[in-house]
Amino acid sequence: PPRLLLQFLGYLRACDRLLKQGYEEGQVEEAMEMFQYSEKKAAEFLHLLAQFNDMGFQQNEIKEVLLLCGNQRDKALEELMMK
Repeated sequence: PPRLLLQFLGYLRACDRLLKQGYEEGQVEEAMEMFQYSEKKAAEFLHLLAQFNDMGFQQNEIKEVLLLCGNQRDKALEELMMK
């Protein structure tokens, strides 16, 4: 099979695994795009997004801070606390 098809199937499998963890489809697709289809980085981002959301932070601020901090939890939390 062509390489592009294999990449696409890999993307679909990664999305499926993330969806099965309970993340919303729109968030999964956005995270996969933001991290150039790296399932590992997308999963880290989605986990931290949910965690900080549960703490009461605004989703748009969380996304911005996580991108700036490269998914580093402690650094991101510090930035969110200062806002």
